[in-house]
Amino acid sequence: MAFVEFSDVRKTYRMGEVEVHAVDGMSFSIEEGELCVIVGPSGAGKTTVLNMLGGMDSCTSGTISLDGREVSSFSPRELTLYRRYDVGFVFQFYNLVQNLTALENVELASQIGRDPLDPAGVLAEVGLGNRLDNFPAQLSGGEQQRVAIARAIAKNPKLLLCDEPTGALDYTTGKQVLSILQRTCVEGGRTVAIVTHNQAFEAIANRVIHIREGRAAAVETNSRPAGADTLEW
Repeated sequence: MAFVEFSDVRKTYRMGEVEVHAVDGMSFSIEEGELCVIVGPSGAGKTTVLNMLGGMDSCTSGTISLDGREVSSFSPRELTLYRRYDVGFVFQFYNLVQNLTALENVELASQIGRDPLDPAGVLAEVGLGNRLDNFPAQLSGGEQQRVAIARAIAKNPKLLLCDEPTGALDYTTGKQVLSILQRTCVEGGRTVAIVTHNQAFEAIANRVIHIREGRAAAVETNSRPAGADTLEW
């Protein structure tokens, strides 16, 4: 079994008498240690897939597994523990606590992990070793996103999920953030999934999942991913 498994997953929302099939028979797998890019147009079902994989939403049918455990069968309490221990989240907007320093923001996550990493050390890894005592308002957008990445990594999750992580950043800063995520995967051995509409990101991935109309339309693997610093878009 692969590290991540989606098997015939469906997510249906009912709006009055109308059913909306946000995910309609999705099947794919991701191997441990891969950087996976999940790409598709707006409305294709990308964020719904991420929310279900992250335990923030449930599927209507099908099975979702991570590291041999069937996430789709978890109780609400089990999902809470799953989100707390097994998954790290990086979003388009940084969601930092404004009255806490960079270090304190990362410490929040490390305090709930089973086997957390050193917060100051993780901030140093993302290039913010000299900004530990700065508040979010004293940091640029790229620096705030790096704090958010450090916060997600610090609890030492099995899977790092990133939803449009460069969407609020300029081109140069976006490439820096992608480089950090790629390094986290290559050097740290983490499994990283990036949800995006930007097809240029495909070049840095070990695996690319193309989503259209709620299905995995194609899955590609790449044995020689490009460096994030070489991307152009």
